[in-house]
Amino acid sequence: MGYGAHTYQDDPRNAQIKISINGELFAREDAKISVFDSGFILGDGVWEGLRLHKGKIAFLQQHLDRLYGGAKALDMNIGLSQQALADRIYATLKANEMTDGVHIRLMVTRGTKATPYQDPRVTISPATIVIIPEYKHSIASNGLRLFTTHVRRGYPDVQDPKLNSHSKLNCIFACIQATKAGADEALMLDPHGFVSTCNSTHFFIVRGNEVWTSTGDYCLGGITRSNVIKACIQNNIPVLQKNFSLTDVYSADEAFCTGTFAGLSPVISVDGRTIGQGERGPMVNQLNELYHQLIESE
Repeated sequence: MGYGAHTYQDDPRNAQIKISINGELFAREDAKISVFDSGFILGDGVWEGLRLHKGKIAFLQQHLDRLYGGAKALDMNIGLSQQALADRIYATLKANEMTDGVHIRLMVTRGTKATPYQDPRVTISPATIVIIPEYKHSIASNGLRLFTTHVRRGYPDVQDPKLNSHSKLNCIFACIQATKAGADEALMLDPHGFVSTCNSTHFFIVRGNEVWTSTGDYCLGGITRSNVIKACIQNNIPVLQKNFSLTDVYSADEAFCTGTFAGLSPVISVDGRTIGQGERGPMVNQLNELYHQLIESE
C-alpha cells in the first residue's frame, strides 16, 4: 500500500465526534444530508481543510478568503458572514472539547434541489454547511514517491484549477494512476508540459540554494504554499515561482510537497528517479521549522 501525503493514524476519539450540519450538531453515525443536495448530485460546492493548533485555527482568515472567493465565483450565497462562519467552526470545536491536533473539513454546497438537475435555479434551500472535525496526525514519513500522471491541470476556461470545488475528478484520476503505478501521489503537469502541482498537495524543488515552485497559473492558491514562499522571503532564501520541467525535477537536490494536513512532506523519488540523497534534506528541515514559526506567530 502506498504511503500518501494524507496518511494518518486512526484515533478512537473520532467515533464520538459531533458534526455540525447547518448549525445543528449530530453524532457521527447520524450526520446525513439529502440525496437532493447539490454537492451530492453535482459536486456543486466549495470546501476548505483547516488545522487546529493550540486552540487556534492556523491561517483561518486566508482559508475563509479562499472559500468565499470560490463561492463568489460560483455565484453561491453561503448565507453567513465570515465571522459568523468562524464562530460556528469554533463552537463545533468547543462542543467536541477539541484544542489541538485536529483537522477540520469545512464544506459548503449550493443547497437542496427540487429535482436532480444542474440549473442553480432549482435549488430550494439555503446553502448546506458541514463542519467535520477529527483528531488527525500525519504519520511521519521517510519521504513520498511521486509518479507523473498523463492527467493535466487544465486551462481556467475549462475548469479553473484555482477553484477549490467539490468537483475533483481530474485529481482523482491522477491519484488512481499514481496508485496503480505503485507511487504515493501524482505529479501533474500544466497544459504546456511544465510541472504544476500534485493531485492533493503543492510541489517544490530545491536546486542549490534556491527553492522553486510553479508559476501558480494552473494550481489552487495553496495556503501552505503561500506561507512557505512567505517564510523564504522573510528569511532571505531565494524562492522562484517559474516554469520548470521534469528534467529540472529529476536532477533537483531536494523536493517536497506542502498542504494544510501534513505541512511539509519530503519527496524522495519521482518517476523512479531518486531525488538528491533520497532522504529529507537540510532545506526541507529549515523550511519546516520556519513554517511552524509562522503558525506560532499568528
